[in-house]
Amino acid sequence: MNAAPLPEFLPFTRPAIDEETIAAVGDVLRSGWITSGPKVQAFEAALSALFGGRTVRAFNSGTITLEIALQLAGVAPGDEVITTPLSWVATANVILHLGAHPVFVDIDPLTRNIDLEQIEAAITLKTKAIIPVDLAGLPVDRDRLYAIARRHGLRVIEDAAQSLGSNWKGKAIGADGDFVSFSFHANKNLTTGEGGALVLPANIDPALCERLRLQGVKRQGGGEMDVDVAGHKGNLTDIAAAIGLGQLKHLAAFTERRRALARRYMAALEAAPILGLRLPLADFAQSNWHMFQVLLPLERMSLSRAGFIAALRERNIGAGVHYPAIHLFSLYRALGYREGDFPHAEDVGRRTLTLPLFPAMSDADVGAVCANMADLLNNAPL
Repeated sequence: MNAAPLPEFLPFTRPAIDEETIAAVGDVLRSGWITSGPKVQAFEAALSALFGGRTVRAFNSGTITLEIALQLAGVAPGDEVITTPLSWVATANVILHLGAHPVFVDIDPLTRNIDLEQIEAAITLKTKAIIPVDLAGLPVDRDRLYAIARRHGLRVIEDAAQSLGSNWKGKAIGADGDFVSFSFHANKNLTTGEGGALVLPANIDPALCERLRLQGVKRQGGGEMDVDVAGHKGNLTDIAAAIGLGQLKHLAAFTERRRALARRYMAALEAAPILGLRLPLADFAQSNWHMFQVLLPLERMSLSRAGFIAALRERNIGAGVHYPAIHLFSLYRALGYREGDFPHAEDVGRRTLTLPLFPAMSDADVGAVCANMADLLNNAPL
């Protein structure tokens, strides 16, 4: 493989938005109706069809969907919610926003998702819900997860921010389960710029979800209204929904291309083995491959991870870190968490490196990234 620097910068991700979608956004802008309206309704209907007819409501972020799901699930101040320490920090922050307490459970080092074997030991009389995360799009074992939840009478809020297009045993993530939250941030497999969606279980009133989405307002006709709950400002715009509708047409193709690129990464990195480099679990049937993450062999590197990222950047290769362990942030240390509490999450959080992966990448791009990785780690003086 050629280890020469790339001629142009290759970011770790880039959204793929076609001209038809751009034109659709222009149509919305010209329509005069740019906030929540007919496009949002159409987007919700299209998502519902994707999830087998389940009720879906769209929001302006994936974070607010988690917080509202917790409220709808009845989580209140003083309650406990179990989750993983290896995620974007929003997963835990929303628990704090409600005055509840995040209870972390370490990850399975193979899947890098929450370790289902350890969840039951963390359940107390205060536990009300579990928030699992499909890290990088790899689904948590839904069978085992929901068996635990049923045994203990717990609600599940699936943080599926990264797993749109993934499936569990052939059934789309979102088509089954309790609450399911998705993100449409710019780096997600389907983007609306910013946005999210919440799939509701059958025992939740969609009207209450809608009131929580928009300041608690209940319309009463004739211009009258009431407010019976302290809601949020979480509605999606028609501009964003138009982007989402355009993206949905390509979701299946995006997922297949990501899987193909991930296969190439696996093959290339296995062909030029790097001592100590750890690859992700090779799931090409269920994961949507939202990210391709390797774990660096830091113990034999003289450069820090930040220094290695800088070395890649000098070769026109972008990389990211997804994610540092949440419990080591100052906010969570102040709650009593300490280094050593969750060793697997800490190890992965310290070593993880996200390599470029997006549908518009070429096969040659993957080869160049792997060649430069191998050159830096096997040959260059680090």
